[in-house]
Amino acid sequence: MFFRPFQSNMDTASQLTTARRKMVQHHLKDRGLRDPRVLSAMEQVSRERFVPPQHEDRSYADEALPIACQQTISQPYMVALMTEALNLAGSERVLEIGTGSGYQTAVLAELAREVISIERHPELSLAAREVLRALNYSNVECIVGDGTMGHAAGAPYDCMMITAATATVPELLWDQLADGGILVVPIGPRDVQTLQVIRKIEGAASPKSLTACQFVPLVGSH
Repeated sequence: MFFRPFQSNMDTASQLTTARRKMVQHHLKDRGLRDPRVLSAMEQVSRERFVPPQHEDRSYADEALPIACQQTISQPYMVALMTEALNLAGSERVLEIGTGSGYQTAVLAELAREVISIERHPELSLAAREVLRALNYSNVECIVGDGTMGHAAGAPYDCMMITAATATVPELLWDQLADGGILVVPIGPRDVQTLQVIRKIEGAASPKSLTACQFVPLVGSH
């Protein structure tokens, strides 16, 4: 578990803030991301709080970084792209499958009314919960469990995000998405996937492909 009380001198904090602003400009705006709410959230959330301490100096490089349990924290561009695809207005209840470091969770929490995030690794879920609590996110619930089963008690959800690769959308998750809702998910084999935005229209899937991507595989009973 990599959570630690955050300590940073003023020079380091200033450098990280500058790096975060440059990341938003060069890796997000310059690559075509336009939603002002998403860009503001990406500038607001301190990615260094979610990466292992040995990688703090790479917090705002546009790359995935290793975390515990052989998982990764996604690159900032992918976090912003997946978030923008949900088209959040602020009133939504979002189900996130794969809490991981909690960084994506924090970005969602900046933009949605409520975020429920499921993680199968207790160590990751606990670490993310502690960082999110330290950052005063009160609209997030972190749950340890099988993400392929979703969280029926909170259904239906306005939006869903699956932050792991799957060949198909688990049926239990699809059933928990509200009609008219949006699901963002990497679909495909282990080596490379296609990031898809799927809108549920009268129970049927209306998919749109965004970009090639590579995520760790979704693991679960479904």
